[in-house]
Amino acid sequence: MANVVIVGTQWGDEGKGKIIDFVTDDADYVVRFQGGSNAGHTVVIGDKQYILHLIPSGILHPGKKCIIGNGVVLDIADLFAEIKGLEQKGITVKGRLFISQYAHLIFPYHKAMDKIKEERKGLNKIGTTGRGIGPAYMDKGGRSGIRMADILDQALFKEKLEANLREKNEILNKIYCLGSFQTSDIFNEYFPLGQELRDYVCDVSWILNDAIAEGKSILFEGAQGTLLDVDHGTYPYVTSSNSTAGGACTGTGVGPTKIDSVMGVVKAYTTRVGEGPLPTEFSPEFGEKIRAKGEEFGATTGRPRRCGWLDTVVTGYAVMINGITSLAVTKLDVLDNLETIKICVAYDYRGERLTKFPNSIDVLKECTPVYEEVEGWMTDTTQLTHYDEFPSQVKAFLHRVEELVKAKVAIISNGPKRSQTIRVSNHPMCNA
Repeated sequence: MANVVIVGTQWGDEGKGKIIDFVTDDADYVVRFQGGSNAGHTVVIGDKQYILHLIPSGILHPGKKCIIGNGVVLDIADLFAEIKGLEQKGITVKGRLFISQYAHLIFPYHKAMDKIKEERKGLNKIGTTGRGIGPAYMDKGGRSGIRMADILDQALFKEKLEANLREKNEILNKIYCLGSFQTSDIFNEYFPLGQELRDYVCDVSWILNDAIAEGKSILFEGAQGTLLDVDHGTYPYVTSSNSTAGGACTGTGVGPTKIDSVMGVVKAYTTRVGEGPLPTEFSPEFGEKIRAKGEEFGATTGRPRRCGWLDTVVTGYAVMINGITSLAVTKLDVLDNLETIKICVAYDYRGERLTKFPNSIDVLKECTPVYEEVEGWMTDTTQLTHYDEFPSQVKAFLHRVEELVKAKVAIISNGPKRSQTIRVSNHPMCNA
């Protein structure tokens, strides 16, 4: 498999966790390179469901090593709870999970600022999870953040925490009329957690580059999706990190010349959580039908996802931005009962046909989708185990998507279970 980045090609929730879990068989290391506990990857193995927020889903495979890179912002209380939860289910974490010493940390004041700022935006709210992700990245960019290495040094942690709280309490008190955080309260909770995690902390860039030099395979696990990237997404309705493939390099310390390929995960329709435009959004009644069948509720927040037809303007843009060389199509089975299926091939903007994704959020809000209709397959695909078994209508649908987005389908997911994942045998990646 060599070194592969897996990213979402829509607004997140594409089913990356399942695809990453499936491809992990071919990897030695699985690396999370951005985001925080605002993301959730759901993996179903047998009759057990695992929801992971920070730890790479490769942890579910015995013997695989997992990395949390410097591009991730960590709430170590959440991380510690996640580790304990996995251990209670019989999964060994210690000795297999490594955390970058340069990863920035999230504290209660970040969460408080996240929530109050969102509340104050009113109708202009972004739809954040309130988990402190944005404020933590703001501190990182403002060079006042506290990193994993800092919390291991008692005196340094207390010094940096006091400096941060002097500023944060001023803002919370004078601007938002909220109470203050006490240094001692946060220190007494988080310093012991840092000590518990001490053995996990290291310079992961050396581990990864040494592994690559030894011929090991690295799987870089993206969170969120391309359209939530802080630079290339539907700003300001985005996350606070680079969720595109470039983030794999800056978020781990592995150079771009060491990345061999990029796989994009695309749902057979489109979803997004939170605010912002969704050009192909279904009518409320039909949207509820698809949401129920696809179980479209956020793994992190439980919020219902908005649903729409597959948008190849979005996915084609993601293919270009990420340099995607192959696709994994998920939730194909959700469309099993539809007589016709629509594919968005362009937008209409004030009478002008757009085939390139617009760079203005105001333009996107006014765009209406231009659809092609393809014949549905009207049959249960969840029991199929080989690509050749799929109806001709499925193959025609996938082929049309390939033509429109200019990338080949390598993997198909036809149900939530690990076993309901099929390699397309004529794709080079599946014969490597």
